[in-house]
Formats: sequence, structure tokens, C-alpha cells
Amino acid sequence: MNPIHIPQEWADTDLLTFEQFCELVRIPPRTVRDWRRRCVGPRWGRLDGGGRLYINVGEVRRFVGSALPPTAVGDRRGADR
Repeated sequence: MNPIHIPQEWADTDLLTFEQFCELVRIPPRTVRDWRRRCVGPRWGRLDGGGRLYINVGEVRRFVGSALPPTAVGDRRGADR
């Protein structure tokens, strides 16, 4: 399985749609909807009270980083031993 890659050039304030997020992290939309219903997973927002859900790239990075073991996100504490 290929790791999730979030391009470095994406600013933390950039927005992704619900569909883009599901595709990026390779999680079925039904699962993400269930997370929202149970108030787990990443935080979402709507623009001007509209119906479309958005997530900012910073929240995607936080969410993906929290799901990975420390060594997978650059924890090098054990590297000097």
C-alpha cells in the first residue's frame, strides 16, 4: 500500500472538499460520514452556511499525523541510539 502523500506546496489554509479528502486518504465516504455522525475524525466546516463540507489542509495533516506511529512521522529519538 502506498503512503498518503500531502504535497508540501499545499498551504495549511488551503481547502479540500469532502470528496477530495476521501480520495486523498483512501477512505470510503460512508466511513467518513459515520465518523462525522459519531463526532470522531477530523474537523469539518461549511462556507457561508452552505451545504458543501470542507476541510483545511492543516487539519488533514494533523489527522493523518495522529493516525501514524511516531516513527512514521519523523520521531528520531531512537535514531541516535
